[in-house]
Amino acid sequence: MDALAGSGRPLRPSIKIVEDDPGVRRSMQLLFQGQGFDVRAYPSGEALLADKKSGDPACMVVDYKLSGIDGIALLELLRESGWNSSAVLVTGFPSADLAQRASDAGYALLFEKPLRERSLIEAVRRLAEGYGATPHSSSQDPSP
Repeated sequence: MDALAGSGRPLRPSIKIVEDDPGVRRSMQLLFQGQGFDVRAYPSGEALLADKKSGDPACMVVDYKLSGIDGIALLELLRESGWNSSAVLVTGFPSADLAQRASDAGYALLFEKPLRERSLIEAVRRLAEGYGATPHSSSQDPSP
């Protein structure tokens, strides 16, 4: 990113992770932190929505099957409230119907579990680089 923090260092892209499995959530958090991202992770959609101090991330990675609100409904709520950055849905239950619902809700990409870590990191990095631009304005396909 071109923006600089007060120390003169480049700002780290900010992402949020919503995953109800503690092991997967922690693993993804460490994976992205190791790649230079500023990461906030949540065990549920409700926890994310309740965190009023979390800031505006460049990208979100959200599990589809969550306890409580699912990943599709979560993004729909965020879009209704005005959040328009990129989001990636991850699922262990892929289907053509889910892919269509995810796209309709505003997800840029759908990744199947088990995750291909390198592909996920590269995709989130590309999506986060576009932060601040008009959503979905790029003609490039961000998929790995």
